[in-house]
Amino acid sequence: MRAALRLARTEQVGPRTWQRLVAQYGSPAAALDALPGLPVRGRTKPSIPSADSIEREIEGTLALGGQFLTLLDPDYPALLRHIPDAPPVLSVLGDAACLHHPGIGIVGARNASAQGLRLAESLATELADSGLTVISGLARGIDSAAHKGALYRQGLTIAAIAGGLDCPYPAQNATLQAHIAQMGAVITEAPLGTAPQGRHFPRRNRLIAGLALGCVVVEAAPHSGTLITARMAADYGREVFAVPGSPLDPRCRGSNDLLRKGAILTERAADILPHIALPSPEYSSAGLSKTKSTLDLFASLPPLKSDAEAHTDSKKHDLNQSIKHKPSPSSPAPNPCADPGRQLLDLLSFTPVAVDDLIRRCQFSASVVLAALTQLELSGQVTTYQDGRVGLTNGQAETSR
Repeated sequence: MRAALRLARTEQVGPRTWQRLVAQYGSPAAALDALPGLPVRGRTKPSIPSADSIEREIEGTLALGGQFLTLLDPDYPALLRHIPDAPPVLSVLGDAACLHHPGIGIVGARNASAQGLRLAESLATELADSGLTVISGLARGIDSAAHKGALYRQGLTIAAIAGGLDCPYPAQNATLQAHIAQMGAVITEAPLGTAPQGRHFPRRNRLIAGLALGCVVVEAAPHSGTLITARMAADYGREVFAVPGSPLDPRCRGSNDLLRKGAILTERAADILPHIALPSPEYSSAGLSKTKSTLDLFASLPPLKSDAEAHTDSKKHDLNQSIKHKPSPSSPAPNPCADPGRQLLDLLSFTPVAVDDLIRRCQFSASVVLAALTQLELSGQVTTYQDGRVGLTNGQAETSR
């Protein structure tokens, strides 16, 4: 666990890079040993935190009554494990078993209306009565109302937070966070002592979207963080529900737009339950321990290779991958002396593009492209965004994590 945490806390290593490194080297400890020797361009070597700092974080988390779950643990929540950018390490305060219980996310405006707060609270109470966990982000407004509604009937609720376990945010929700930890669970990716900043909240949002079977939006302005959570839920294959609101209220324009785009109109729990497919016991009771191991899952990811190895592998990519990504007649013939990283940088811009598009437009195999992208991300030249697209780094590299 210490090596997994240390690798996850390395500044240049995001969730996808963490998985690729573990896939390549077989364990976080081996990946840590290899990381300083990996080629990087135009940037200092990855800054690996000291063993002492990780030990202090572990001791501090345990002192709070918390624990860690890594992607290598069988108790890691199965639904979250299956998203493409699953957090390598979760810090958990409370009962980690709650993370395996089927749940629904409820999110919405911080400056919510009285009617919105009342509806979110009553909806959460109904869902708790139905045996579902209520998942939200502990923010002011709709999030707080959802947690309180679940707790009202002694139901389970999970709070995904943007900062460290020791940094409740907002400050007035410190008591609510403590209550949730007693009755459910509080989870975060952030280390102890992390004060929430704007760039941390998309990562918090994906925890909500990834843990939930579906996500309910109660009041959301256009371009709000709430809509980011809804979009992530849709990307992860979850159902998206929205409560209709007055077209005269700007707080409802985003949620009403979700309804126009196909979200399920929701006024009560009965509108949600028929659309939720509960996972089978073998899928949810103990992660993937009854189906396939986590390392087997990682083995499907392309390995991280040096440029020389990548050039060699470009001659050996398998027939199926060649057919899937067959180059167009205008594509150049493979050049064994070409630099895949250089070619990718030439193809990329500050506008993100799907990795499949890159593979189709260059002369290298999928495994070589993904290995090169990983090295470019480590060097800070390329950013991987929440939806899996990639682009040149333009000062927003943190979004790749």
